[in-house]
Amino acid sequence: MAFTRRLLGHGVGLRTKHFAELLAAPPPVDWVEAISENFMTPGGRPVAVLEKVRRDVPVVLHGVALSIGSTDPLSEPYLDQLAALAHRVEPAWISDHLCWGSHGGRYAHDLWPLPYTEEALRHVVARVQHAQERLGRQILLENVSSYVAFRASEMPEWEFLAEVARRADCGILLDVNNVYVSARNHGFDPERYLAGVPADRIGQVHLAGHSDRGAYLLDTHDGEVAPAVWDLYRETVRRTGAVSTLVEWDDRVPPLERLVEESRRARAVEAELLAPGRRVA
Repeated sequence: MAFTRRLLGHGVGLRTKHFAELLAAPPPVDWVEAISENFMTPGGRPVAVLEKVRRDVPVVLHGVALSIGSTDPLSEPYLDQLAALAHRVEPAWISDHLCWGSHGGRYAHDLWPLPYTEEALRHVVARVQHAQERLGRQILLENVSSYVAFRASEMPEWEFLAEVARRADCGILLDVNNVYVSARNHGFDPERYLAGVPADRIGQVHLAGHSDRGAYLLDTHDGEVAPAVWDLYRETVRRTGAVSTLVEWDDRVPPLERLVEESRRARAVEAELLAPGRRVA
């Protein structure tokens, strides 16, 4: 099956702080991304907000608990809940992270990187295929930020990600901030990462802020997008062309208007690069 990119434009994450505004008026963006696990209950205010927003603009479901790289069996109850939510909301797509976050049935509520080995690759591909069959759709997997590497790794992260997408026939959610954070932490060229990821498999882009802790960068999502990440986003757009882009801001969440400003900046960057007559490398 080929992967078909769906263009939604530029969006923001659905956050509790903005619920009242979103109930009062349509979102001032093209689309909204909702954290899947926050809306798996059958009722309540969050679900009411999500359903109202969904009537106004497209919605994407973005999960944090699939744990696609874990050695624990995939949680069938979790997949049942996710499938039910997707049936209610009819999202443009569903995404999660290329990572693991559970062991022995216990969830750590964290996104841990994988060893990039052929064995891990086969393991992840089989689980992605199962999840896609259960959900009846292709999913997108996001690269995570990392702070340690495994000695056992046999290939770079971008090659692993590309092979998962190819073998499992899924899409990629390219988090440009995570590429930059990991590149700084591990000492590789972020543009080499971009060059190694198949542009035709990138269905969505994330932009976010990070914190400089001196010896390392920490993916915090608590501020505006850094200049170096904007530069890397420009390079991404040169490679992908138009791609659905979302600004994540999860901590110290600003007023909705400020978040929308960041989203509009991404729109302006894309428009500048893809203006008629301008060559995209």
